[in-house]
Amino acid sequence: MDDSRPIFVQIAERIAADILEGTLAEEAQVPSTNELAAFYRINPATVAKGVSALVADGVLYKKRGIGMFVTTGARGRLLDRRREAFVAEYVAPLVREATRLGIGAADLRRLLAGPLDGQQSDGPLDGRQSDGPLLDGPLLDGPLIDERSRS
Repeated sequence: MDDSRPIFVQIAERIAADILEGTLAEEAQVPSTNELAAFYRINPATVAKGVSALVADGVLYKKRGIGMFVTTGARGRLLDRRREAFVAEYVAPLVREATRLGIGAADLRRLLAGPLDGQQSDGPLDGRQSDGPLLDGPLLDGPLIDERSRS
């Protein structure tokens, strides 16, 4: 557990991560509040608050007398939210800073291509002139994530 965020938020994030990673499949039963509380050694009310947040988000639903289950389509909704958050938290600031530094779209693609392909980047711009501003047109000609690699 991380001390910087409320525990119930961390519980909700852990369950969401398990759904994204496939540990919890859609329509699978989620461990009970008491099981999670015992595992993490926290108050069951704290777990219940995290689970309730996921119910409110449409990620989990309750089968009366049985327990909590992952909703159909939960993984896709979570992926969409995480991608939106990724763009807002990482991509948008990267583009703003690259624009300030005069790094164009082609240069940025080249700088990102190495790490995305599992290779070391060629390094800085090697003293070359920028190919133009990023924000005049589309940031990237194609997706950063290879569509074939999505599951």
